Amino acid sequence: MPTPWRAAMQQALYGPDGFFVAGTGPAAHFRTSVHASPVFASALLRLISQVDAALSFPPVLDVVDIGAGRGELLRALSAGVTVGVSGEPTRSGRSGLIPARAGSPETLTTTAAADPAPDDLAPRSVDPAPSPVVPLAERVRFTAVELAPRPDDLPAQITWTDQLPARITGLLLATEWLDNVPLDIATHTGSGWHYLLVDLTSGEETVGDPISPEDATWLTTWWPTPTHDASPPVQTATDGHGSTTSGFRAARPAQGSSLTARSRSGCPEPPTPTTRAEIGRPRDEAWAEAVGHVDRGLALAVDYGHLRSDRPIGGTLTGYRSGRQVPPVPDGSCDVTAHVAMDSVASAGERVARCAYSLGSQRDGLRALGADGGRPPLSLAASDPAGYVRALAEASAAAELTDPAGLGGHFWLWQPVGLPAEGRWPERAPAAGPRSR
Repeated sequence: MPTPWRAAMQQALYGPDGFFVAGTGPAAHFRTSVHASPVFASALLRLISQVDAALSFPPVLDVVDIGAGRGELLRALSAGVTVGVSGEPTRSGRSGLIPARAGSPETLTTTAAADPAPDDLAPRSVDPAPSPVVPLAERVRFTAVELAPRPDDLPAQITWTDQLPARITGLLLATEWLDNVPLDIATHTGSGWHYLLVDLTSGEETVGDPISPEDATWLTTWWPTPTHDASPPVQTATDGHGSTTSGFRAARPAQGSSLTARSRSGCPEPPTPTTRAEIGRPRDEAWAEAVGHVDRGLALAVDYGHLRSDRPIGGTLTGYRSGRQVPPVPDGSCDVTAHVAMDSVASAGERVARCAYSLGSQRDGLRALGADGGRPPLSLAASDPAGYVRALAEASAAAELTDPAGLGGHFWLWQPVGLPAEGRWPERAPAAGPRSR
């Protein structure tokens, strides 16, 4: 029976036998920044340290990962905190910071327009904070939010739950979570926007009822209406009975892995031109609710997406299974995902947090945290050969994470909550000396 895409995704991803609930977990099917390199976790350790200092070293510092998979990121972070957090990067080049700004449907600013002037990159002078009485390792509380059962080998210090903590003081992480929040998909016909329905076993789509007033308002605000000379509506494709199937193209392969990275370059292409819209209102609501659980701290969403000025006419819905991109059939056998309307999500979070957000690329975010992919200076090879080899390996790993054609093109949405007004995110990591070019 044809079903609206939002309900189909909910069942396929989060039902009793859903893709994220049963089986081996997402790491067996696609590659994210968390899986690609330990450099990602190392950068987030520096961020944890920054948030801790901004909060004046609270008695308990929460680190919450929503959509935690099988706990891969929190395993790395908990191990890193135990060893010790260093605010000094191995190698740091010029950071690409994006200044905080107010975002609203009336004032839309693209990532490029938000790039700072060189003067904005100068580090701000701050009074040195007193050393915390209790080490961070004894104050930090790690929480994984996930619907799947707790892994048997998960470290005991990581709490596993299917609900966000009621109150969070610290860092809320959402790495490639929003793209899997179920949403409806619409097609533009001669009579306006209509929902697309999908068969749960074949993936075949049909045109359904006109969209609701709430979804129409969201599309009017965030997804520009097609012009009269837009591409033909979806029901003209394929079998002549108002049906179609979703096309796709291969995503950019992940370096050093047989798995495909879910990157911005992995957008699907319909077999015939169609005008589709992915109604991001449920994602706005999900992010706003998550931000609402943060009393004081920072919420960080990392995902692939797009802005209002560059919405994809053909949509981005696709699937992943066993390391390959596949058609998005919502039968529970594959990941079903669509890119995120990041500016809409950011605006929703800002209304809850009442603090300006920052929106930039993963490349800029990681560089700000000291992971820029730059090669270490050759002089280090003479003075410390082993250190040079280690730094070179880390630079190579960081290069994959910061490649703008792949994982480095992911958006980073920084949403502070209750932090000092003079602060800004991301903070610039301190430089650690010259780098070779």
